[in-house]
Formats: sequence, structure tokens, C-alpha cells
Amino acid sequence: MCDNDSIHDILEFQRRAELSRRQFGAMTVGTGLMFMLPKLANAAEVKESEIEIKTPDGTCDAYFVHPADGKHPGVLIWPDIFGLRPAFREMGKRLAESGYSVLVVNPFYRTKKGRAAAEGASFQDPTVRAALMQLAGTLNKDTAETDAKAFIAWLDKQSSVDKKRKMGTMGYCMGGPLTMRTAAAIPNRVGAGASFHGGGLVTDKPESPHLLVPKMKASYLFAIAANDDEKQPDAKNVLRETFAKANLPAEIEVYEGTLHGWCPPDSQVYNEAQAEKAWSRLMALFDKALA
Repeated sequence: MCDNDSIHDILEFQRRAELSRRQFGAMTVGTGLMFMLPKLANAAEVKESEIEIKTPDGTCDAYFVHPADGKHPGVLIWPDIFGLRPAFREMGKRLAESGYSVLVVNPFYRTKKGRAAAEGASFQDPTVRAALMQLAGTLNKDTAETDAKAFIAWLDKQSSVDKKRKMGTMGYCMGGPLTMRTAAAIPNRVGAGASFHGGGLVTDKPESPHLLVPKMKASYLFAIAANDDEKQPDAKNVLRETFAKANLPAEIEVYEGTLHGWCPPDSQVYNEAQAEKAWSRLMALFDKALA
């Protein structure tokens, strides 16, 4: 992959973070442990389905969930490097129960269908890590824009999506910069974006995601892991300055005591209290920006 591709920057960011074996090695996915997100008090009844979406580059497997009745703002979710899996379906379903029509995609569909790694896989395992990084290396700024346009267009064709209201996009780890590429590629449709422990948001490359902010019309949430901030402390300030210059609202916060990957409930570095705080800020953003 070319050195200036955005996914390369994300992987370099992860390398620079140099998390300890205890921290990053513990980031296993689908370990067989039961995970359960907190239940909503007034959860809407939802309809869910496994679907396929035609794109210019192939057929993407995805999960679509929405309230059983009515039209609602669409939301596109970009998973982390472990891809589409049960935890992200659960997060998508929880968002739909709050009144959104939610699409969770497999970002690696060109190369691999289904989940990106086997249940119980750990990034610390050299074989697993190499395979995941190879998958991530198949993505770049062009694939991101192609996919963003295809997925947003698909959402707009669904009867449960309110086309009169702006859409949202949210992403985790490598999905963070993909939200920024989505917001910049379809600015008239995307009104809100959220990045959770996103990697490679600010780099010194000419294709750095933060340089796309002037093309956006979206309000933003950046929930930053504490140890990511320790390794790249200036990133949050660059983001604040960039969004301020573009006159776009952005909530940018380092979440105390968190490790990279703390939001998905199937991660062994899952921090429920801080993940719930980040989720509440997401709800506040969407309630305001997608009204």
C-alpha cells in the first residue's frame, strides 16, 4: 500500500502507541465471555436483517436495523479493525432502539466476508495481527469515498430512513477517520460524526483526515483514549483548531483511565463507565444535529 494512504497512517499510529502486552495484548474479540449492553428504558421495537449492498467494487455484507415503525435519521457505523461482528450488531441495535435507522458494514468486503478474525482472536498474536493489518492495508482514501457514497445512497433508498433529516456516521479505531472521509464526501447529507478511540485522525501526510474538515458540514464528537493521547498529545489541539476555523461544532475529550479500544463491549479493555459516558455524548450530538 502507498505510504500516503490513510489506513497506513492508522497502522503507524497503532505502532507508535506501543501499548504494553497487558494493555494491547488483552484486546481480544469474541472471547466467549458474555457481553451485555445496558438496556434502554423506552427501547423502540426494531426490525433487523443481514443484507448485501452493491458497490462499484463488489458486494458488501452488512447489518441493517431500524425502528419497526416510521421514518428515522440514518446512521452509518464503521467498525474497528476486527470488523463486523456480534458486538457491533448489538451496538447498532441499541442505537436503533433509540430511534435511528442503522447500517453496520463490513469494511473488508472486497477481500473477506463476515468477521475479520476468529472468535477469541487477539491482536497480540502475530498471525492475527498480520492478517488484520493486511486487510486494513487493502483500504485507502479512494475505497473510503467509494464506500461512503454507496452506503449513504443505500440508506437513502430505505423506507425507514427520513431523507428530510441529516444522517450521522460513527466509527471506532480505524473507523474514526472513515467517518471524516464520509462527512467530507457527502457533506450535504452527513450532519454529525463521532470517532471513538480513532487512530490516524491527525498525521503529517497531505491526505490526513483532519485536512478534510473544511469540506464538511457536520458537528462532531471525538472520544479519545487516554493512552492514545499520551502518545499523540497534540492531536486533540489540532482537531480543535481545525474545527474552529471551519466554524463547525466539535466536542473533543480525552476519557480518563481508558485504553485504546475501550468502547466495544467485547473488548477486554472495555471500560463500561466511560463507554456509557461516550454513548451519552453521542446521543446528545445526534439528538441535536440530526433533529
